[in-house]
Amino acid sequence: MKKLSIVMVIVMVMSVVLSACTSQATQAPGEVEKTVIEFWTTDNEEERILAYEAVADAFMADHPEIDLRIVAIEESGIAQRIATAQAANRLPDIVRMGVERVSSFAADGILDLDASQAAIESIGVDDFQSGPLAMVTDPATGKYAAVPYDGWVQALWYRSDIFDSLGLAAPISWGDIDAACDGLAGNDGLVYSMTLGTDPGQNYPQQVFEQVAISNEAWPFDADGNVTMNSDAMIEALDWYAGLQRCAMPGPQYWRGARESYELGQSGMMWYSTYIMDDLVDGSGMEDGGTVEVVADLAANSGFAPSIVSDNGSATYGQLVTLGILRDADPMAQEVVKFFMTGQNYLDILATAPMGKVPVLKSAVDGWRGLSDYFGYYSEETISQIADGYENMQRWLFRPDYGSVERAVIGDIEGTLLIPQAISYMVLEETMTAAEAADWLQGQVESLLADRAE
Repeated sequence: MKKLSIVMVIVMVMSVVLSACTSQATQAPGEVEKTVIEFWTTDNEEERILAYEAVADAFMADHPEIDLRIVAIEESGIAQRIATAQAANRLPDIVRMGVERVSSFAADGILDLDASQAAIESIGVDDFQSGPLAMVTDPATGKYAAVPYDGWVQALWYRSDIFDSLGLAAPISWGDIDAACDGLAGNDGLVYSMTLGTDPGQNYPQQVFEQVAISNEAWPFDADGNVTMNSDAMIEALDWYAGLQRCAMPGPQYWRGARESYELGQSGMMWYSTYIMDDLVDGSGMEDGGTVEVVADLAANSGFAPSIVSDNGSATYGQLVTLGILRDADPMAQEVVKFFMTGQNYLDILATAPMGKVPVLKSAVDGWRGLSDYFGYYSEETISQIADGYENMQRWLFRPDYGSVERAVIGDIEGTLLIPQAISYMVLEETMTAAEAADWLQGQVESLLADRAE
């Protein structure tokens, strides 16, 4: 077995070497030798890759000395792909990735912060919305660790027509959400007021609860790095969230139930990202096949509430996608990033999924508004709120005084589905109070922190 293992290792190493060799630019007789730049992207659907390749072709037409290669990768496997490439000394030049990857990659020395800083300055610091720049700022150096690219905003979508007929305020504050919870069901065909994220096996409850928690200034760590999952603010957030189940669809629920019950006119509120906008017009795909038949004029009758406000604070939740320039990348990688974020090139990428690709550049907002006919189904107020959503976007991960260990543990909290489990204990199993769930979370997160500190 040992001999076999040695043979397998040799084969793997040779495979990496051969892969590295074949990825070098070929040079025909008389041609100028080209510099290869690899751009890995998690935008891996065929239509999106074609858009990336079209922009790459335009760049190479201007720079014949560059061979710009677009490589599609899976978001879930990016850490492993980067680790393998690093071991083979074959890191790509540019990687499109979620902002949650930035801090750990920066701490590992994989990202070239000076290159990202230079690229942002070349594009124009003042053209970036301030929120995304704050999210990619490295707390240790004050430099930009990656270049903000696009993203989406989460909101509590609600039946504005029914809210108006019942005299209910938009569901923004805890109090107004409570009022809607108690006042919607049984009116205009609604069976439930909302569908609450409660499924312990899904990440959806984490996404919703985290926004609720931040709105109450409930965070997993304090400024000194101590775990604070059982703080008074966290207990209050857990208790309020669990209390919403009184008006919600029963059973373990996640984004699919929230989406379908809202589209069918069974519930009056749902938490969802901006990706839902076309589904509110055409209907979304169902798990067993077919398409949901949405109630009439649903998009026009849907309000958009991206903020949650408590007596202690407010929060807007969403995702930011970035372009990381990696260590030892060719200097032309900065020009590639700039090219992809310039004028029509940037709009061509955003056009592949306009609802889920909100621009980070102020200069691109007007062009983005014209990328989809679906935007015409929504009010000007809604479109403006989406365009401005980055300014108040928060995540536990974005807190500037958290270091790499705290951010890694936050990733572990999400990866191990601790929040959905705690919510299930309170709401579905009814075996824990909010205080007991908070104490359970405290112990779990302290264990995660100890594992990371070893």
